[in-house]
Amino acid sequence: MLLGVNIDHVATLRNARGGTEPDVLAAAKICEEYGASSITTHLREDRRHIKDEDVELIRKNIGINLNLEMAVTNEMQSIALRIKPHSVCLVPEKRQEVTTEGGLDVYGQLDKITNFVKPLVEAGIEVSLFIDPTKEQVEASAKTGAQFIEMHTGAYSNAYGTENEQTEFLKLKNSAILAQNLGLRVNAGHGLNYENVHRMHEIDGLYELNIGHSIISKAIFTGLDNAVDQMNFLVTKKRK
Repeated sequence: MLLGVNIDHVATLRNARGGTEPDVLAAAKICEEYGASSITTHLREDRRHIKDEDVELIRKNIGINLNLEMAVTNEMQSIALRIKPHSVCLVPEKRQEVTTEGGLDVYGQLDKITNFVKPLVEAGIEVSLFIDPTKEQVEASAKTGAQFIEMHTGAYSNAYGTENEQTEFLKLKNSAILAQNLGLRVNAGHGLNYENVHRMHEIDGLYELNIGHSIISKAIFTGLDNAVDQMNFLVTKKRK
């Protein structure tokens, strides 16, 4: 498995007072140096953390992949086609939510998602669909032309250490098997942290884990370099 690091909350801290500190590009470069395979930024409609100029700078100044999380809107599609990140991850988005609350409903809007994905794939951008780990969402995702799914691990993360942990974990494992059998590659993320991430090694064929909040939180106490290095070891079993 590979580790992708979401640096949105570096921008959240910067935006709390305005100005340029902490520097988002500098954070991306530290993540790259300490083992991240990609940098994820979620360019939200309200630009509450990552800004357009952050995406541009990161795209031009890192040597690893940029993964752009975005809503299924014409504005975001145009930005992606212009910037051409290595990959995009299509997510549901509500202006009032603190963080992404659930997976994208691909099953319920299959034609819309399929039409949205097509020009992105034709432009050479890898497309991932952020979905809940259910049979209907996986099967629908396989019909869209997207190359990846990213399984929403929030329910597993919330259930970790409780009697519901195994139930939620098996949803992830079974969805990954189904997706791979349908020709999709599989990423995972949301709520994963230093305590619960180890179980992702029990799911064969996971390509990349995208983790942000727990890494940035730990970085407050240990520094971003140490936080990324520790998580990278848990995910890839390799040190810098």
